[in-house]
Amino acid sequence: MGNEVTKRASDYSQWYNDLVLKGGLADYSAVRGCMVIKPYGYTLWENMRDVLDKMFKDTGHTNAYFPLFVPKSFLEKEEGHAEGFAKECAVVTHYRLKGDPNQKGKLMVDPEAQLEEELIVRPTSEAIIWNAYKDWIQSYRDLPLLINQWANVVRWEMRTRLFLRTAEFLWQEGHTAHATAQEAIEEAEKMLHVYADFVENYMALPVMKGVKSPNERFAGALETYCIEALMQDGKALQAGTSHFLGQNFAKAFDVKYLTKENKQEFVWATSWGVSTRLIGALVMAHSDDEGLVLPPRIAPLQVVIVPIYKGPEQKMLVDQNVHAIMAQLKQKGISVKYDDNDNSRPGWKFAEYELKGVPVRIAIGPKDIENGVVEVARRDTKEKSSVPAAGLDHYIVQLLDEIQHNLYQRALQYRDSHITSVNSWSEFKEVLEQKGGFISAHWDGTGETEEKIKDETKATIRCIPLNNSTEEGACVYSGKPSKQRVLFAVAY
Repeated sequence: MGNEVTKRASDYSQWYNDLVLKGGLADYSAVRGCMVIKPYGYTLWENMRDVLDKMFKDTGHTNAYFPLFVPKSFLEKEEGHAEGFAKECAVVTHYRLKGDPNQKGKLMVDPEAQLEEELIVRPTSEAIIWNAYKDWIQSYRDLPLLINQWANVVRWEMRTRLFLRTAEFLWQEGHTAHATAQEAIEEAEKMLHVYADFVENYMALPVMKGVKSPNERFAGALETYCIEALMQDGKALQAGTSHFLGQNFAKAFDVKYLTKENKQEFVWATSWGVSTRLIGALVMAHSDDEGLVLPPRIAPLQVVIVPIYKGPEQKMLVDQNVHAIMAQLKQKGISVKYDDNDNSRPGWKFAEYELKGVPVRIAIGPKDIENGVVEVARRDTKEKSSVPAAGLDHYIVQLLDEIQHNLYQRALQYRDSHITSVNSWSEFKEVLEQKGGFISAHWDGTGETEEKIKDETKATIRCIPLNNSTEEGACVYSGKPSKQRVLFAVAY
């Protein structure tokens, strides 16, 4: 029973939890709503982080770090921002504990140690960062300012789920300042394409790129760009967002610059971020009833080698051959593990690495060595092949690329077959209930209609696709005129 995984068809939610827990990605913690990211899951995050960090630096951004605590008055300076995050804030009111005089060994808040101003544990860092930018930006020579931060944030979620929605999570947040609105818009769009590039080419997950409706925008933004991915249960997941903030934060924190014409102007801003929620997307998009399926380009472990032997002499022979194979694979930049642990049988190891989603498994024994071959099993299709040991490193490099491509194509085929155009309210509800996925439908452009659709079906506008084509029609809900279709879905 130990590593048995719930089937997707019987309970998708439990299947997901089983994979995260039994696949060794994360665990529940003693703190309500918070998770422990285990070494295997953290290595996956590090691999994702390292790729993204290079992509950010290649586009001219540098990393910095800002305080975990935000004075409450800072958060209040931008009204829309304050309202948007108020219900999710964890608040620090005191700075010291003291012994409880009534219970030995117990601690209580020291009433004399109340903070003069309450501090918010950052739910996002716009407020603390823009307060710093006030001193960093003086003239046009200081622009653009392109800063990224890798950090943790806290949003006091009431209903939590490992990776998808936790009270504390890891992420990166970019915060940039520009001389003109056009430069800021170009930055926000550029970072959206960086995210899409990463998710598609490294996570093997196709995305829809678009803008959010006004109701779904980030608090304090004039425009929110997003990438939306589709999970295997037909629900959408927001995989990344990039925001054009206009001059809202510059005005709130009085961040001005001296132009070349010697005039004082407010700067234009963006912010953008992705989080450990991407790991949840990865699990739900590719995995199966036997366990995780991880794309080779970011998998914590790309290849595992399992020896088949009886007795010390055979083991020594296998060891010699495996060490030569490992040296070749490592030279090609492939992460590889040799599992020669005597505590478990080969069959148990096969199942364990299948559960963990390792892309390629190699089995080798004395007979294989005699015949100059090894057995290679690929995780995505579960196919096994007898492959010549000579040139194995080249074969594995090609196989990893093939697996990466296959995972993307499989997800793309699923996504594309789950985009349905509808023209009536009855059709909208029928597709949502029976098929799921993205629904392409006309919308009258009002927040009121959007809210009514959400109340009746739980479906929201996931995005208005970039470069959306104009198409006259009637709103599926209100019947009022519409100039374009938008994508609806039930989302995580």
